Amino acid sequence: MADKNLPTEPYKGVRDFYPDDMAVQRYMFDVWSQTAESFGYARYDASVLEPAELYKAKGAENEELVNEQTYTFTDRGDRQVTLRPEMTPTVARMIAAKRKELAFPVRWYSIPNLFRYERAQRGRLREHWQLNCDIFGTDERAADVEIIALAYQTFLNFGADPSMFEIRINDAAGMQTTFSDANFFDLSAEQSRRLRKLTDQRRKLKVEDFEVGAADIFGADTHKTNLFIKSLDCPDPASYLAWISQNAQNPVENPLEYTGYINASEILDGLRTLGITNVVFDPSIVRGFDYYTGVVFEFFDTDPANRRALLGGGRYDNLTELFGGEPIPGIGFGWGDVTLRDFLETHNLLTADITAPTIMVAPTDPSLNIAGQKIAQEIRASGLSVAVDISNRKIGKKITAASDAFVEYVLVLGEDEIASGTYSVKNLTTGEQLSGTLEELCEQLV
Repeated sequence: MADKNLPTEPYKGVRDFYPDDMAVQRYMFDVWSQTAESFGYARYDASVLEPAELYKAKGAENEELVNEQTYTFTDRGDRQVTLRPEMTPTVARMIAAKRKELAFPVRWYSIPNLFRYERAQRGRLREHWQLNCDIFGTDERAADVEIIALAYQTFLNFGADPSMFEIRINDAAGMQTTFSDANFFDLSAEQSRRLRKLTDQRRKLKVEDFEVGAADIFGADTHKTNLFIKSLDCPDPASYLAWISQNAQNPVENPLEYTGYINASEILDGLRTLGITNVVFDPSIVRGFDYYTGVVFEFFDTDPANRRALLGGGRYDNLTELFGGEPIPGIGFGWGDVTLRDFLETHNLLTADITAPTIMVAPTDPSLNIAGQKIAQEIRASGLSVAVDISNRKIGKKITAASDAFVEYVLVLGEDEIASGTYSVKNLTTGEQLSGTLEELCEQLV
């Protein structure tokens, strides 16, 4: 016998899902899948186990995630295996494997279970589920607009008002050009890498710490440092480029085209054409992954109680090159269930029904439990969900328990009902009663 009892708590950073929690999760997953499918996306999935080299490959992930945040182990075949920390490398692998059989563009979605070994905190756990939506096989700006519009519509389908969230857009390629090109900030590859990382951390740092970090990267050139810091508040790509061009050695003709920021400008215009007006340009949106090659975006909660990023994504046109062959352009986003639930609770939008049978059969005596099971079986044949209260509670407490569990109707079963073949069901919300044979009741309730 063990010296002490085993703990009842789950592993740190993960969750148990009791029935009430499962009802909420099911509701969230249903809205996710129904919305994605309404846009023409087909569902796929894959194993949670992936070869570790998928995440160690150049461009697939940053070093911090590979070295510190993955659950990686050696299996019995002496292979390095990782519990997937995100879905994009997996879907890129799957697309590359079937590239000759697919009719592009393809629209796919999945709700994978993901794992990261990191500090558990609000909005971030070591295990979560995530909606992933991707378009492969086109680099048209219309695809970028569509994927963001899909995420936007999903918020609306949860009952959200556009004022509850904000869409922030940047362009990874344009940002890299402005950082490294001699006509703009003219930074080395290492300085550019450090500046991207610092920019990505902007909202987590104190203003003075961010400014010190920028000054350290730019060195003695305080003019560039000040230009960079102030450029992050520019409201659109054109004004952003105009501002930092003050430092240009050779002024660039058509800077939107030159840097690639024309893409972000066209996407902003496209979204506004669709009536999506809660979208802004934000040059501090970086995203953490190295594989982004174009537009990057994040959705933010506007409520001060939960002011954080809710989902994010972007364009990655070179990721399938890791598996050989010509690159297949792609764009997508991921939206975690933890941040979604926080958003729904913050805005009082969590309306999921607790899973409950439509009818509870309540025998007046335990000796009638089997008879109750037979009646329940007959009612289920009509398509209704039914359970039998087989407890030893008095009938009044059985009815109360059914009401507390959100059961819609209760059928009290006694000897008289069995003898006559006539039954009554009571609506526990309205108090209305219906009577008749089981066949007649089923016809009225279905």
